[in-house]
Order: sequence, then C-alpha cells, then structure tokens
Amino acid sequence: MSIFLDDDGAAIKFFIQKDVPEQLKSRVTNTITRLGGRVEDKVPRAGYVLIQPDTPEGIRLRSCWLTADRPERFVVPYTFVEICESKGVLLKQIFVHEGRPIGIHIHRSISNVIVRGNIAAIVSHSGGDPDVSEEGARVILADNQTTVFMQLVKEYESSPGKYIEHFEWINKCIAAGRVSYTPSVYKNPGGRRPGEERTQFTNSDEQHLCEYIALKIPFKESGGRTGNRLYQQLCEKVNEAGYGWVSRHTWQSWRERYKKNSTRLDVVIANIVSQRPVVPGEKGQYGYVRFVEEKAKKPKKPLKQDSPVPLDLCGASGSTSSSVRNSAPTSGNLVYRESAATNSALPQSALISVADTLRTATLTSFEESQEGSEWAIRVGDAPPPAWSKKRGLSQEDTLEDDPKRRRVDPGIDDGACVREVAAAYRFDPTEVAEYYLRVNQNAERTRRRFEKARKLLDEMSDVE
Repeated sequence: MSIFLDDDGAAIKFFIQKDVPEQLKSRVTNTITRLGGRVEDKVPRAGYVLIQPDTPEGIRLRSCWLTADRPERFVVPYTFVEICESKGVLLKQIFVHEGRPIGIHIHRSISNVIVRGNIAAIVSHSGGDPDVSEEGARVILADNQTTVFMQLVKEYESSPGKYIEHFEWINKCIAAGRVSYTPSVYKNPGGRRPGEERTQFTNSDEQHLCEYIALKIPFKESGGRTGNRLYQQLCEKVNEAGYGWVSRHTWQSWRERYKKNSTRLDVVIANIVSQRPVVPGEKGQYGYVRFVEEKAKKPKKPLKQDSPVPLDLCGASGSTSSSVRNSAPTSGNLVYRESAATNSALPQSALISVADTLRTATLTSFEESQEGSEWAIRVGDAPPPAWSKKRGLSQEDTLEDDPKRRRVDPGIDDGACVREVAAAYRFDPTEVAEYYLRVNQNAERTRRRFEKARKLLDEMSDVE
C-alpha cells in the first residue's frame, strides 16, 4: 500500500524532529518507507515536518518552518503517519488559511474529555491548531445544545473572520475535503421588500372600514377611533363570517388609513349612523362596558341595650305590694320603681322626697339618652359618656359609671338599709337614699360614708 505518493507518483518527503527518541524515530521511519514515502535529513520545501507536540523543539519547528511562501509544507504530529496508515489514505491538510494553520478553539461547553481529545487530534492531523485561545481563534467549536452556543453567536455576530461552529463541523469538513463555514441566513426585520407592490386600498375596503367603526364607535366624541386596540380587534375577526376582507391589510394599515383620511371618512361614518341609528351602550360597541349597579348600604345595627336592673324602695319587713307608677330607661339602663304602699317606718314626706328625686334623675337621664349618640360628649357635671371609659380608673369609679359592672348587694332590702343607716348615724333618710342610689345600692359603702360623716361631725368643736 503506497499512500505517501504525490499526484505525479513521486515519494512524499518527511522530516522527523531530531530529539525524538531513537526507537520511536526508527518505527516512524519504517512506516513511512513502507507506505511509499521518504525521510529527509533537512526540512523539505514541500512535504511534512513531523514534530513531538508540547516540546520546546516542536514549538520552535512550528514557528520557524510554517510560512506563507511555502503553502505545500505542513507541520504535523508524528502520529500523523499512524493515522494515515490506519485509515489507508493520506489525510488532507484542509484546516489551513493563507499558508498558516487555522486556529480552532474547543469551547468548554463541550464537557466530554474524550470528545475534546478526539477533536484536538483530528484538527492537528488535518493541519489546524487546536491549542489557541478563544480570542485568537478563527473558529470556536461549541455544543449547539447549550445556551452558551447562541450567546457566542450573538457575541461574535459582528466580528469578521470569526466563526462559531458545532463540534460536528469538523467531520463535515473532512468528509467534504474542504473548509466551509455555516452561512448566515438573512432574516427580514419587517417592512416591504424593495420592488414589492403594496396592496392598494379600494373603495370597498374603506366602506367596510367605515361600517366597522360605525358599529364599534358610532360617535366620534366618545374617542378611541385612532387607538390600536380597535384595529387589532378588527384583524382578530378575520376568520369570522363576513370579515374575509380584513386579511387584505394589517391592523397598522387599517389604522393609518383612517388616521390619514379621518376628515373624509368621518362623514361617511356619520351617514351610516344616521341611516342605522344606534344607542350608546349597545352590545358590540367598543369603549362601553356593562353597567354595574351599586350595592345598597347595609343599615347599621342598633346598639345592644343592657337588660334593666330593678330597684325597689320597700318597707321594713321586705314584703311589698308595689306597682310601677313611672318607669323610663336611664343612662345606666335602670328601671326605678316607686312603692305604692309600704310598711316603712320612714315618714311619708321622706318617701315622697325620695320619689321626686328619683323621678327627676330618671327623666333627666332619659332626655339625655334621647339626645345623645354613640359619640356623646360630657355636659357640665354629668357623668362621662360610655366611650370615654379608659384603663386606669379605680374600681369604685368603674362600678359607679359602668352599668354592666354595677355591684348590687343580693338579699338586702333597700328600704331597710336606708332606714337602718339613717337611724344609726342620725341622718335624714332622704339624704341617705340619694347617696344609696348614687353608689348603685352599695349598702356597705353607704354605711361607711355616713359612719365617717358622723365621726367628723362629733369631733368638730362647737361654733358659736
């Protein structure tokens, strides 16, 4: 098998790097001779220089003997001979540009180490240089299944003399026997091509357009006839019955047609509306929405009233035969009852005075409750409204003002309590009854007050 012969049948010349081990050099020499080639002692003008890559001498030979004026001289690894023998053909040196190896960078997106090694070997044996950086490479091989590939395409799109190729591009070039880069395909960014005739608007087109606008926006003062959405909706009807004419133009063309001829077309639209009157707000009109009824406001819930607490002024024995003479709600929601008949030992005049006092306080509180509201204010010496109660009040003040927390002594006869305190500390029953009611029927508090008052009076010196 003679594969190291040129077109004229002459033996192809080879030069082997001097510092290659003798055993390796002898084996390579024998293979070249057996395949029809010839080994020279000097670098030939046309032929192959076999080097051992990644050695100082190999790098020196590549830089010294690769010149543009000797395009038929190639510098390849010594394994080139074995590859040619295994394939049974002389590998063409196709990855050469202007007498120099084409710099081919293998991008990191090709992550498989074995694939990267095979690509580097093929490039080296076919005349290229796979050891260049990305910046100095003429061709960048990457994996087109990754997002990095398109990023590289966009990055070097405007860089002349730089190409981004898929790693299978190597095999395609070797199969074709020449280097051919993936061509760029022109993509029309939009607009009409030169020489291409524009679809002219006809009278029928304008009539259809005016009828559509008259249906959608019958009154120009409503606005919206030059808006984009109106004409986009028109082109969306292209597949509906009776709207086949829409496909003749784009929505931008329909809009520009009306915009540039609005004065003339508005007259046509007005005539269509006058012949076919429409009511604003009908279905299908652009710019109108369904009327939404306002929800009726819910009435405010009345304030929750507390249950009334009965108060009886009864006789000494506690058994009463009473009837309600006058009852009305007060600010504390109490119902006061006056005794109609009692076996009380209090004088009748005292009981009448107590009843008058209660009646006056009850009527006053009732009138205030009618005039007040949720945000009532304090007037004069009247008790503060319910909303003004804050933390920090004493227990007695809270019990005195808050109707929900009034303390009532269970099982105590009110009339007996008043008489007992009045008799024990020698005070007027009317006065005791008034205070007794003011402290919410608190018998113990009433007793302490008048006991203390009596002591103070007894300790006072006589005044002449």
